[in-house]
Amino acid sequence: MKKVLILAYDFPPYVSVGGLRPYNWFKYLKEFGVEPIVVTRQWENHHGNHLDYVSAGWSDILVIEENEYGTILRSPYKPNLSNNLLLKYGERKFRLLRMVISGFYEFAQFFLPVGPKIELYKAARGYLENNKVDAIVATGDPFVLFHYSNKLSKEFGIPWLADYRDPWSQDIPLQKKRLLRIYSTYQEKRLLKNVKTVITVSEFVAQKIKTNYTEDIHILLNGYDPELIEQAAAIPQQSEVLSIGYAGTLYNWHPIESFFKSLNEWLSEKPNYSIRLNFYGVNNQSEIEQLVKTKFASLAPFVNYFKRMPNKDLLYKLGTENILLLFNYYSFMGTKIYDYLGMNRKILFCFTDDQEALVLKEKFYDIDESSSPNYRLQADLIEKTESGILVKNNIHLKEVLTTLAEEFYSTGRITSNSKNFEQFSRKLRAKQLSEIVSQSIKKK
Repeated sequence: MKKVLILAYDFPPYVSVGGLRPYNWFKYLKEFGVEPIVVTRQWENHHGNHLDYVSAGWSDILVIEENEYGTILRSPYKPNLSNNLLLKYGERKFRLLRMVISGFYEFAQFFLPVGPKIELYKAARGYLENNKVDAIVATGDPFVLFHYSNKLSKEFGIPWLADYRDPWSQDIPLQKKRLLRIYSTYQEKRLLKNVKTVITVSEFVAQKIKTNYTEDIHILLNGYDPELIEQAAAIPQQSEVLSIGYAGTLYNWHPIESFFKSLNEWLSEKPNYSIRLNFYGVNNQSEIEQLVKTKFASLAPFVNYFKRMPNKDLLYKLGTENILLLFNYYSFMGTKIYDYLGMNRKILFCFTDDQEALVLKEKFYDIDESSSPNYRLQADLIEKTESGILVKNNIHLKEVLTTLAEEFYSTGRITSNSKNFEQFSRKLRAKQLSEIVSQSIKKK
């Protein structure tokens, strides 16, 4: 059986969409003849929000876990001064100092043994000194893992593969920071000279990578965990009140205010109907609560908030929902849609042509669509799988809510008959990765 060392900073128990990709590789690779050894950091979910990313691990030494899937090396993690200031004093204090410290590590980690991720390199190197593997896979970001993999590849003569979950130097926020963009471009081009294979999540991201890399790129889509989804999808929908669930990040280009406006108007026009809107692990809960309080106070009794939770628990919660809310990501697919598809719950997609949403997109959307082959990836997938309703704008939303409410209050549920979504199983993605790893080993 081949062995592959996987460097993955985000990894359970940390609650992160990015961590699900390497976790499902770990979970299923062995079934396809590849034994995974994951190198990650120690994670503790004390806060249930973004502060978990900078909170200390639970041990000062490397922790090794072995189970039926493979091996996990959990390296120690101690917050640096910037992280400690954030944890102790919050977001508003010492911003400049924290920015300077973080900036130093962002630059220095590529040529000095410093930074919050260096312990992963030490753990990986220590493992390779005593164990043989056939390939190394680094999934980014953080992209300093590519640097570590490149060093290990040279020292131990092992081919390494770069997995991009997002663009690196072509990331739009980076374009606004000229010095960091130039530095990142240099590092990306340097490291990709020695990579054996490049993998990414979509053709859209592949087009960005091709700015700095001219070889073939393998597309390894995201997906859903078939075991967890099967269990969660079997949970009966709740039948008390029409319930809409939303999980994960709300971006500033998401038309949440337009959505609230329609929902508020609909409830006032349809006093005989009620609704429940549940937000799970949203990144800006305080801002959403303030928006509801100041502009849509009558909505407050209908809106609920839940902290971040492990993916298994989240899916069980979503399984009780009647409808799953999805906002338009335009040129990229995101990962949320795959779990929604697998659960076979009606997707409420907002919006395809809403003027307020388009204004927000123009102002805040930080994705360069100039090389995008398709601006409506999610909408096309929903149409092909017949998995939801494409809502045109906030006026159309009220019509859709009326139709859904009539169905729910007459039957006690919302029907969904999605089709052809099994192809997005992460187990199939693990099989694809095993084949890519085998090809890369042969190139050696």
